[in-house]
Amino acid sequence: MSAFVLLVILSPVIVCSGLLLLLANKGKVFFFQQRPGLNARPFTIIKFKTMRDAFDDQGNPLPDEVRLTKVGRFVRSASLDELLQLINVLKGDMSLVGPRPLLMHYLPRYSKEQARRHEVKPGITGWAQVNGRNAISWEEKFRLDVVYVDEQSFWLDCKILWMTFLNVIQRMGISADGHATMEEFKGTNQQD
Repeated sequence: MSAFVLLVILSPVIVCSGLLLLLANKGKVFFFQQRPGLNARPFTIIKFKTMRDAFDDQGNPLPDEVRLTKVGRFVRSASLDELLQLINVLKGDMSLVGPRPLLMHYLPRYSKEQARRHEVKPGITGWAQVNGRNAISWEEKFRLDVVYVDEQSFWLDCKILWMTFLNVIQRMGISADGHATMEEFKGTNQQD
């Protein structure tokens, strides 16, 4: 119910963001991708498309900093690209609060402890996001995710939602040092 109310309240912002991205991305507004949800079951996440399609000679995507559009950079910095995930919350794939759903190919790279992040539904925001977002290491992010799994409560969710609001206003932790977004997770013992 809260996701529906938020969608209605934020609909002007969502429509404006979509129109700006429609122009910046030459008609491509939405980004769909399989992500692991509760118990690592895949679901399709919906977000605003903030990067252009650009590939090298071998067909590999160019680095994020090259593909990220100016409008996309603003949409990400204001966390507007996450708003469409309220649809995922309505569908039951996600919660407002929980560990962020990452990439499917990360699943075999988790330690047993890190994989515990999938014991709850993924969220639009989470304990790791309000405690550093992309500016903290993967290990710290996963540690905070597991802390959330162990300490999940209504009051903790309220605290996280409030801290999210403050972080979005202050635009904190948007990118990792030296990256437009966050470096790839290669596994606990394989980070550079």
